[in-house]
Amino acid sequence: MLTCCHKFRAAFSNLFRDIYKTINYLLIFVSIKGFASSNEINTIPSTMTRKEKYSAFVDHFSQYMPVAETELEYHNPYELLVAVILSAQCTDKRVNMVMPGLMKAFPKPQVMAVASPEEIFPHIRSISYPNNKSKNLAGMARVLMQEFKGVIPSEVDDLIKLPGVGRKTANVIASVIYEKPAMAVDTHVFRVSARIGLTVKATTPLAAEKQLVKYLPQEIIHKAHHWLILHGRYVCKARNPECDKCGITHLCNYFNKQKVKIKLEPIKPKRTAAKTSIKAKKK
Repeated sequence: MLTCCHKFRAAFSNLFRDIYKTINYLLIFVSIKGFASSNEINTIPSTMTRKEKYSAFVDHFSQYMPVAETELEYHNPYELLVAVILSAQCTDKRVNMVMPGLMKAFPKPQVMAVASPEEIFPHIRSISYPNNKSKNLAGMARVLMQEFKGVIPSEVDDLIKLPGVGRKTANVIASVIYEKPAMAVDTHVFRVSARIGLTVKATTPLAAEKQLVKYLPQEIIHKAHHWLILHGRYVCKARNPECDKCGITHLCNYFNKQKVKIKLEPIKPKRTAAKTSIKAKKK
């Protein structure tokens, strides 16, 4: 009877989480659509100060993306830590596919701490750099048990003591789990903040982090991290930024410098090859 109850609770918990994430994705989609709802695309005001730009950035995303969170799936701080370590140079989608099997084999840090990298490797074989990451996970779990009694630390300086945890990973954990004013700078955050003009001449992730933390309100930093990531992932893409979906072109240095011309009118479909050949036969 107890086993059935546990299974029912687990199934209900997973269903609730799936519904919540679906609603969140819909909110993100609606927010992206809202970016291009206006028929007027402005250029950046020449008189806008950096402080004003940050204020406008926060106001916009607070309105259009009030719910912003990581796309990694997890149920507790330990699972998120493992997922973030695996996500280095790997997609969140792939990590989410691997995590259920990995967590079934190593549900707690105590279990992973006594496992060898060779035992972890088969579960993360499809992840990028599985050899190094299996070693990092085994080492992380051992240090976590030895120095922190299995509790994920909240301070960045403590987190970076764990094998496989760099400053970016530490900032993610401190920000997502503990809502600390920590800014994790990945490729999306680095690119988008530079394009908009939130960072100026920041040549390293650390330099970008310092500027963002300096100018963003402390209470919003943990959410602004996700704003920049999601905006970079779905709108301000590296190779082909979709400026027609963006609602902050009036703030964006990149848009202004490139003098992007956007036509919001619907594009008329081109004639297909089949229709062209039919007309040719009639002639």
